[in-house]
Amino acid sequence: MGLPPYATATQQELVAERVPGSDEDVHFTEAIATMVIEALTAPGDVILDPFAGFGTTLAVAQRLGRRAVGVELLPERVVACRGRATGATVIEGDARGLHRLVSGPFELCLTSPPYRTANDHPHDPLAAYELVGDDYATYLEDLADIADQVGQVLRPGGHLVLNVANIRHAGHTTSLAWDVARTVGQVLPFIRETVVCWDALPHDFTGDYLLTFQRDGPAGEG
Repeated sequence: MGLPPYATATQQELVAERVPGSDEDVHFTEAIATMVIEALTAPGDVILDPFAGFGTTLAVAQRLGRRAVGVELLPERVVACRGRATGATVIEGDARGLHRLVSGPFELCLTSPPYRTANDHPHDPLAAYELVGDDYATYLEDLADIADQVGQVLRPGGHLVLNVANIRHAGHTTSLAWDVARTVGQVLPFIRETVVCWDALPHDFTGDYLLTFQRDGPAGEG
């Protein structure tokens, strides 16, 4: 069984799940993570999050009886992840070097990469927005390279699920979700999108999506 065409999320969930001391909300709620993990894995399976952030994927995976591995660039967020998901393996590192950090195999990779708009955005999200450099096209290429590395550690038939939004910023709409689907789809087959239906869209979002990709193999979808 794959993911449904629609999923729901609320601002109340987002606020309630904000990690104390964090300066931003999580990109997806625990309910969304639960839906994905229950649909695409079984108890005992191993789940990867290469942009672990504040540990939503790791914490939910652990709660559902799965094993979890996360990679996170920022040391303070590594600490937060380890506190939130005490049984998970959390590695401090850059997801662009994922092949050096994890070995798998994994049944599922569920993550939300840091976002970049096509306009008015000089800082590199894959460097935690702390460096100025590269551009939107390079950012997309880097995400595709990370997805390719994910594909190499997924089991045949395993899934990559990316939570990505389209964003309206400074008078321009960046079709980030569609651009990611197209670019990542060049290295892992794109299966479908799930529309995340919010009661009120998060700031600057024009639409929010779960993009499902699958490594070729005999297991079949779901």
